[in-house]
Amino acid sequence: MNKLEKDFIRYQTQIISNPMKISVDYADGNYIYDKDGKKYLDFVAGLSVNTLGHGNKKIKESIKNQVEKYLHTMGYGQFIQEPCVKLCKKIAEITPDPLNKTYLVSSGTEAVEGALKLAKCYTGREEIISCKLAYHGSTMGSMSIMGYEKNKRPFRPLLPLVKFITFNQIDELIYSITDKTACVILETIQSSAGVVLPNNYFLKEVKKQCKKKNSLMILNEIQTGFGRTGKFFAFEHYGIVPDILIMGKGMGGGMPISGFMSSDKIMKSFYDDVPMGHLTTFGGNSVAAAASLTTLNQLINFKIIEKVSIKEKWIRKYLVHDQIKNIHGKGLLLSFELKTKNHVDEVLQSCIKKGLIIFRFLFHSKSLRISPPLTITKKEIKKGCSIIIECLNNLKK
Repeated sequence: MNKLEKDFIRYQTQIISNPMKISVDYADGNYIYDKDGKKYLDFVAGLSVNTLGHGNKKIKESIKNQVEKYLHTMGYGQFIQEPCVKLCKKIAEITPDPLNKTYLVSSGTEAVEGALKLAKCYTGREEIISCKLAYHGSTMGSMSIMGYEKNKRPFRPLLPLVKFITFNQIDELIYSITDKTACVILETIQSSAGVVLPNNYFLKEVKKQCKKKNSLMILNEIQTGFGRTGKFFAFEHYGIVPDILIMGKGMGGGMPISGFMSSDKIMKSFYDDVPMGHLTTFGGNSVAAAASLTTLNQLINFKIIEKVSIKEKWIRKYLVHDQIKNIHGKGLLLSFELKTKNHVDEVLQSCIKKGLIIFRFLFHSKSLRISPPLTITKKEIKKGCSIIIECLNNLKK
């Protein structure tokens, strides 16, 4: 163990007892390099964050240009900062009506907190409906709507009046939503549960029932947004528009930025009904906004999203093995499910040793994650899949 690794263990808090401990030297394109010069093909993209890979020249240039002008100037929503205004305008241009106004924050869980507060503020109601096996973040409000009791129990009491339904179960939804329901919050695609797609007309029925009860439909697209599934946002695959949209991760191309979006009518409750209803010091940071705007412009100008579904087909073509039970997901947010969970950690560690970064899921112990940068090439996909196949071939019997 070298000195840097020792200091990492001694001074920086870990989140698990066996972290990956790749000692990063630099990252470029779709690869990460450690301090020993080893090269890793990145099939995770920082958990769907590095939309355009690592070290994108235009993103770095936009960051440098903004740093030369100013960094932080004032708490959110007071000063007019050009990168933030342009970003919010661009997001409004790519999303359907009535979504037209974005509140920029710094992390996904903060965006969730803001969205929940907005729903309660606008409707005047307290009840929230979420889904079992849902993950929306780790702060107290977001954790309250996480559908996995084991991870929540040590932190109770959490928010009251939260109901949980089963994702894709329309009957449960209809029975659960009432005149007291402020909102139904869902991941458009349940990501941490192993990438579960919505079935049939589930999302349309959620929208219908919310409208019927004057409740709001919130869709969490923190992992699925900004091209990850082959559309700017995953809800576009399913013929509905949420009342509140949550975004993050891939939004900044590697910089920390997120947001929640709604109509002007709903958003007004944050400054008309309850002035300063949500406050954030670093939300709408100018440098992060500049990086995000550049990321979004490249997705549009280079038609990167249009190629995502083709790349999904390549992964499904090359990743075939008798130990793989199924491949779940859409676009470049995929999971491959093994026949036994006993092999998951072995495959993960073996892939890392062979220079491929993959990752596990919070709530699905038999699956491993594939969410590479959207810039991944056919050659790199073939290489990554061949490493996985090799690791599966070498499994201990």
